[in-house]
Amino acid sequence: MTSPRAWLGLEDGRVFEGHSFGRAGETTGEVVFNTGLTGYQEVLTDPSYAGQIVTMTYPHIGNYGVNDEDGESRAPQVAGFAVRESSPIASSWRAKGSLSDYLDAAGVVGISGIDTRALTRHLRTRGAMRGVIAADTEDSTELQARARASRSMVGADLASEVTCSEPYSFGPSPVEAEHRVVAYDFGIKRNILEMLARQGCAVTVVPAGTSAADALLREPDGIFLSNGPGDPEPLAYAVQTVRELMRERPIFGICLGHQVLALACGGRTFKLKFGHRGANQPVKHLASGRVEITSQNHGFAVDPALYSSGDLVQTHVNLNDGTDEGFRHRELPLMSVQYHPEASPGPHDSHYLFSDFSELMRRDRRRRDGQARG
Repeated sequence: MTSPRAWLGLEDGRVFEGHSFGRAGETTGEVVFNTGLTGYQEVLTDPSYAGQIVTMTYPHIGNYGVNDEDGESRAPQVAGFAVRESSPIASSWRAKGSLSDYLDAAGVVGISGIDTRALTRHLRTRGAMRGVIAADTEDSTELQARARASRSMVGADLASEVTCSEPYSFGPSPVEAEHRVVAYDFGIKRNILEMLARQGCAVTVVPAGTSAADALLREPDGIFLSNGPGDPEPLAYAVQTVRELMRERPIFGICLGHQVLALACGGRTFKLKFGHRGANQPVKHLASGRVEITSQNHGFAVDPALYSSGDLVQTHVNLNDGTDEGFRHRELPLMSVQYHPEASPGPHDSHYLFSDFSELMRRDRRRRDGQARG
């Protein structure tokens, strides 16, 4: 049976025709593209995609269905989903259902059958922009008006919308763990917590608005700043908190956490034309010259003027466009990367960063123990 027709309209007036899949209805959001060949369930459930209609550039999506293990959060977080072809068959021993049924149950509006190659080329040329998926009209003027009436990603504090409401624990108990870590949830992914736990970390995940004093009351060995959606600059509350924590404990930030740490160090951020989203971004580790293939999902980047003060050392750079991908502080135990070293699903080139964070906490604990004895 043919699904009802649907249209994806962009704020510049471009319209793409397809068919409804998932939940039939209307949705708005920033239209972006992801270049991953696999991992659509991880993409759908990544809180960093809140407020966005995600287009997959790989043409055949849904062929291995969905399961109970691959979600990065409790439910899909995207505002909408656009694909060239949605497979009606879930062919995998792990599958618990089809992609379309999964989206429908979660209330996610999708569109299939559109020319995703043309859409991606348009976004690369014109930049990521607001859009609407609708099934009730193909009128480009009406669709354009609806897209323009939706929320802009610039200036949007989405972290406060996706963060946890109460603190919770993950990993080994504090008695058994080597490290105690307070993780700020700006939109944290489950596999990040898994990677921290593998390093012997007892993690307490706290809401984005948790004060520095409250975090330190938990006597952590380190602070983790998670990924998340939206514009980093409106997160003034988080930036101030990180400033207060910088000289107290080692800090490791990724993605939005990287940007928040950069702002706390006096930097600025800017919006990328179409962002970095996918599992194939080449990043150079400057100290070793080694090139890592990385998983990324961000629409903002750190202004490299951050390094003019001399307090910070750039550690990683994107080889596609030269944008900042990581730094360390020359004196304080701070480390940060723009990409996703937990990379679920893959690649695994950057797992070493969790070991580096573990060693930062180990050295800092020895320093604090020495001061206490002295």
